[in-house]
Amino acid sequence: MIKADNLTKRFQGVTAVDHIHAEIQDGTVFGLIGTNGAGKSTFLRMAAGILKPDEGTITLDGEAVFENIRVKARCFYIPDEPYFLGNGTADDMKTFYQGIYPNFDTDRFDRLLKSFELDGRRKIQTFSKGMKKQLAVLLGICAGTDYLFCDETFDGLDPVMRQTVKSLFANDIEERHLTPVIASHNLRELEDICDHVGLLHRGGMLLSKDLDDMKMNIHKIQCVLPAGLERTNLQDLDIMTTEQRGSLLTLTVRGQKEEIQARMQSYHPVFFEMIPLSLEEIFISETEVAGYDIKKLIF
Repeated sequence: MIKADNLTKRFQGVTAVDHIHAEIQDGTVFGLIGTNGAGKSTFLRMAAGILKPDEGTITLDGEAVFENIRVKARCFYIPDEPYFLGNGTADDMKTFYQGIYPNFDTDRFDRLLKSFELDGRRKIQTFSKGMKKQLAVLLGICAGTDYLFCDETFDGLDPVMRQTVKSLFANDIEERHLTPVIASHNLRELEDICDHVGLLHRGGMLLSKDLDDMKMNIHKIQCVLPAGLERTNLQDLDIMTTEQRGSLLTLTVRGQKEEIQARMQSYHPVFFEMIPLSLEEIFISETEVAGYDIKKLIF
């Protein structure tokens, strides 16, 4: 488990990460979202042991990561702009990481390289941005580490390749309990893979919640109320947001699905249905309750 306690990092008077408290459970996919400059990359680099915190701690199974070679060997960091050896090839990078990670799976790397149609002998500097991202992911997956830190990993990948990479993550989570931590500024990229999502804003953790819990306890309702009944009459519902378009009322309601359905039916609506919420809609609702506009924070 990764645990951040009062984690803080400053650069020349600018607080990039501001007293963050967070826990990332093993075998889960943690999504870290926020605008550019929110502190996502800095958090990942401290988690990977690249940067030393100015205040607080970040530990892996209770051990500090910075300057701890044994712990750092359990982590692989994929930056937004991956580093490759000058004039190096994919095969060169394989050899390089074999010397760092003792569990590097060379056979699997060669198979995946062929499946992704990447030439192991071709110089990486001739690769496109998407091809470089693919190579970085393959190196990270095959390193055999327990934790994989990904900074904007899906940026530059086409839709088919994004799903392929997500499938690779899912396979390693199931097969060897891999824990990916994925930073992105795009909620939609994380919706179908994350178990837990944290929202960074101006260096602080605005929200950190389990996605399944949020989906189970927040619901979207569309309804047409009978004549004489107004939104203000629905006082026994925990309504988070309201939108009215003509006679159609759209509500975001917190609570258990069965209880909400029973209460809505008791009002004898002309029309009523519950619609699944997207991750974006859930976070919009949560941040509005917290007094923020997520559309301004992220998009």
